[in-house]
Amino acid sequence: MGRDTPIRNVSDTASWVAIYRAMESERADALFRDPYARRLGGARGEAIVRAMPRGAASAWPMIVRTAVMDEIVLRCVRDGAATVLDLAAGLDARPYRLDLPASLRWYHVDMPAMVDYFREQMAGETPRCALEFVAADLRDADARREVFSRAAAHGPVLAITEGLLVYLEAAQVADLARALHDVARAKWWLTDLASPRLLKMLEKRWAPRLRAGNAPFRFGPAEGTAFFAPHGWREAEFRSTWDEAVRLKRTMRGAWLWSLLGRLQPRRRREEFRRMSGIVLLEAA
Repeated sequence: MGRDTPIRNVSDTASWVAIYRAMESERADALFRDPYARRLGGARGEAIVRAMPRGAASAWPMIVRTAVMDEIVLRCVRDGAATVLDLAAGLDARPYRLDLPASLRWYHVDMPAMVDYFREQMAGETPRCALEFVAADLRDADARREVFSRAAAHGPVLAITEGLLVYLEAAQVADLARALHDVARAKWWLTDLASPRLLKMLEKRWAPRLRAGNAPFRFGPAEGTAFFAPHGWREAEFRSTWDEAVRLKRTMRGAWLWSLLGRLQPRRRREEFRRMSGIVLLEAA
């Protein structure tokens, strides 16, 4: 562990984001309510927010991501998703806090230690749907195939990889994309996506601490969602984090100035800025 960060590994970033969900949930005008977030984030999540540069002020994109993904998950369930395959699920309490049908299967998949922690913290709480915990290391091809095959038997499948891809190498993302398409036979894949420009912007602010905690940012494809096309996926929907932040009134400080400067840029540059970060719904091609 680095001297100046309490992040020990990628799993610890779930505690960090849980505190952001708690911050939003405690607002009078909250976009969503996650009554478990403060408990789940715990002391470590609080410490990470304090340790990260502009920690509390950087909550807005995570809050926007949560709110938008909530909307898309509920819509996919209404459109027929029978199983949710929640990968590197971390401290995701959606099965407990969203209005989901009891018939929905939800696979909460993560490393054994993370699953154990989540189950311990949520003991006594009742999920809204049929929740199954799966302790598995998804880097193990056999373990991944077994989980994905189980999900495929109860489709249509919605896969979620919230906050995961940015920590993977491109080859690992490609392997995952093929497995979700060919083995899980997922119809939809909900994820978030960064661009090389965003990773570069975050390099000075967060990257040193994340590297010290064995959680460096890695994946931000220059081709955007086209990266997934050779592996069986097409972009069904791209929700720009910036645009959604404006819509939801959860922008960063000084956003008005960035918006003003953006209007002075050529259309190509404005579009590049819009797609610097986003929530993406992919569909099996």
